Amino acid sequence: MKWYKARMSDDYQIEIPPSFTALHSDARKRLTIPLRELRDRYEVCEDLAQHLTEHCRNIHVEIGVDEQELLARCLQGLLSPDGVVGEAEAHWVVTRLAELLGWPHPALPAGDASVS
Repeated sequence: MKWYKARMSDDYQIEIPPSFTALHSDARKRLTIPLRELRDRYEVCEDLAQHLTEHCRNIHVEIGVDEQELLARCLQGLLSPDGVVGEAEAHWVVTRLAELLGWPHPALPAGDASVS
């Protein structure tokens, strides 16, 4: 009975996309950080992308800043010494942001904007 409870104790319901898992995996596709940390890192990065979506959309529409310029500025901000994400995660956030906005991005396949 204890084995059954232990197996059922993981109630994490969010599916982490393979593109994010790959950031924290080695050549053999084994995680390089604990699973709990991977989940925490993913939630931070997804929240950042979601948060930036409306802000970037507004700047693009109201001020007329080019889509690629906005994505580059976001990346630059995420890569600052005060940033809460590492370099690979910053690139993932900007790619996810482009996906959410439906904007072209070099890391997204043409016609199918998806980092999932």
